[in-house]
Amino acid sequence: MNVNNYLDEYIDQLYPELVSWRRYLHQHPELSFQEEKTSAWLYDKLIAFGCNVKRSETSYGLIVTIKGKLSGPTIAIRADIDALPIHDEKDVEYRSSVDNVMHACGHDGHTATLLGIAKYYIEHRDQLKGERRLIFQPAEELSPGGAKTLIDEGVLEGVDAVYGVHLWSPLDLGKISTKSEYFMSAVDDFQFVITGKGGHGGMPQDTVDSILVGSAIVQNLQTIVSRNVNPIKPAVVTIGTFQAGHANNVIAERAVIKGTIRTFDEETRQMIINKVQSVSHSIAEAYGAELDITLKYGYPAVYNDAEEAKRILQLAEAYYGTKQVSLAEPLMIAEDFSYYLQKKRGCFFFVGAGNKQNAIYPHHHPKFDFDEQAMKQAMKMLILAADTFE
Repeated sequence: MNVNNYLDEYIDQLYPELVSWRRYLHQHPELSFQEEKTSAWLYDKLIAFGCNVKRSETSYGLIVTIKGKLSGPTIAIRADIDALPIHDEKDVEYRSSVDNVMHACGHDGHTATLLGIAKYYIEHRDQLKGERRLIFQPAEELSPGGAKTLIDEGVLEGVDAVYGVHLWSPLDLGKISTKSEYFMSAVDDFQFVITGKGGHGGMPQDTVDSILVGSAIVQNLQTIVSRNVNPIKPAVVTIGTFQAGHANNVIAERAVIKGTIRTFDEETRQMIINKVQSVSHSIAEAYGAELDITLKYGYPAVYNDAEEAKRILQLAEAYYGTKQVSLAEPLMIAEDFSYYLQKKRGCFFFVGAGNKQNAIYPHHHPKFDFDEQAMKQAMKMLILAADTFE
């Protein structure tokens, strides 16, 4: 039997169910850390398949263990199950039924794909070499995320490698892309609360202008990357909000600034975090203002094992052709799959899910959708990655 052809035929036959599962999930989204009904629905499906399912002790995560009849490695595959606080503006029959909550990033497709993988492996236990651990993870979209708590519960104990996929609409259907080492950045958040001394707009000598202090801080933060970071190491300091004042003739006493720090390597990450704090405090002190900083560490960078990333690209080339495979550019977005890769060998990769018909909007857009055919390719690539690991 040609295993590759058989897998294609199996996935083709399963495809209507993949679509049905995905659309159900799309119609019934739940936010990060609130995936109670999603988890219960998945649990019932997996039990009906005949799977051994463990519920997380601290979240709505589910861990499926499928042991084969033959000896071999233990491979983990992860899907994220949470949605975003976005109102679905698509005009489709499967649009979200929940106001201001939507699967706007493809997690419904990731979850349906992993359901399909669970069904495949439970039906082929006699041929399975080793063990497959399927992780239905909550709360990828909201730091501190769901990955770390599952790892703390032991989800990776005994695992030899871990894989994850993102259905990626900027990439055309049929394409596969990833890269070795740094793939996605770490993202850390900060907030400054500047307290000066308010007063009359015509008597600035009696005030400490929080807007002026904040402006000086914003300007100087931009020099951290340009003058402290090696130019060949990507890094971004972004100010997202600056809120102060209520009237044009009043000098504002208080200003609030929020921003993010995006980096790849840990040394640069810590240096920028330290600089952001020291520069801002120095400026506030120089102007006579008080400064309170809240720093929230986000996910670390996604760092793919070099050999595993190379192997994924080679697998994709072998089954889909060289023209369908590309080396990805590093992205300044975060993914808590990074926590798995800090512990185990593995790879996170993109499967193209865009088309020129309905899958034309970016991720996190109110009209986001993806080409559902991409789930077939994602399912096949994840199975091939797991089954060919040595």
